[in-house]
Amino acid sequence: MKVLLDTHLLLWAAGDPDRLPTAARPFLEDLQNELLFSPASLWEIAIKRGLDRPDFRVDPRLLRRGLLDNGYMELPIMSVHAVEVEALPPIHKDPFDRILVAQSLVEGILLLTSDAIVARYPGPVHLV
Repeated sequence: MKVLLDTHLLLWAAGDPDRLPTAARPFLEDLQNELLFSPASLWEIAIKRGLDRPDFRVDPRLLRRGLLDNGYMELPIMSVHAVEVEALPPIHKDPFDRILVAQSLVEGILLLTSDAIVARYPGPVHLV
């Protein structure tokens, strides 16, 4: 199964695994799963790091390299993902989360999230 991780899950998986929800672990530990990340997450980290947010201190360049080195695959953002955002119900206003949901819907892949609001979207979105 292909599994797209939201930004916080990526941060925790890479740098603070003790913060990972217990429900996320089976998805991350199953060697049959293909773990994916979106450039939107790295973009979010870069922006929020620049704003000195304490929960976004990781260098996005190092995170990207670490994810790739540990077998994560990058899911490019394509125009079909961008236009799908318009069809989403107005559940969440965060553009980074909305593009992750759109990618998940278009590609038919599971989006794991730790955000209960994001988990309210229809489709392959799973709260952990």
